[in-house]
Amino acid sequence: MCTTSLTTCEWKKVFYEKMEVAKPADSWELIMDPNLKLDELAPGWKQYLEQHASGRFHCSWCWHTWQSTHVVILFHMYLDREQRAGSVRMRVFKQLCHECGTARLDESSMLEENIESLVDNLITSLREQCYEEDGGQYRIHVASRPDAGPHRSEFCEACQEGVVHWKPSEKLLEEEAITCTFSGASKPSAQEGSGYSFFSLRWCLFGAALCLLIVYLQFSFRSSAFL
Repeated sequence: MCTTSLTTCEWKKVFYEKMEVAKPADSWELIMDPNLKLDELAPGWKQYLEQHASGRFHCSWCWHTWQSTHVVILFHMYLDREQRAGSVRMRVFKQLCHECGTARLDESSMLEENIESLVDNLITSLREQCYEEDGGQYRIHVASRPDAGPHRSEFCEACQEGVVHWKPSEKLLEEEAITCTFSGASKPSAQEGSGYSFFSLRWCLFGAALCLLIVYLQFSFRSSAFL
């Protein structure tokens, strides 16, 4: 039975279920560690930093809630190949409430589908770094909810510890570039549009000239009939 927070229980439940499928022969554990530091690794440990997670925060002092798509999650991973056992230590960076100004850092809660996407990314990194396998594609757009506004680094625990994370990652920029390329290919270009307009204008002029010719011929025929 899980005696910690609901979000922590959900993280462990999703992680254990997915690892049972990904690596059924190995035993893995997930530990929440609020003291985890970026780039401070014990020998043999690997690191993965999730920079684009979405979460909702709830101030335990004034009850203010806010949404953030800049939640940072740090993972340290270690695999003992001889024992067929691995460990993941995890830290979700907190944020300060900007309404009441209290120095109390608050944890975030996340939707289940967001946790599943984040665990998929974690397992992808784990397979690449611990098992030296092709982990597959990372799921970049984990922040499924709309952003509540610009990121305020003075209230962000990760920013205060020097973790630069609000800039888009290279993978995200690459994905957006591919998306834009496909979107552009599906729309007619400006040159094609101008060509279409040119031919339409030419046909209109041709039709007008033909009408004038018919009127002229009818007038000439009537004039010759009266002579």
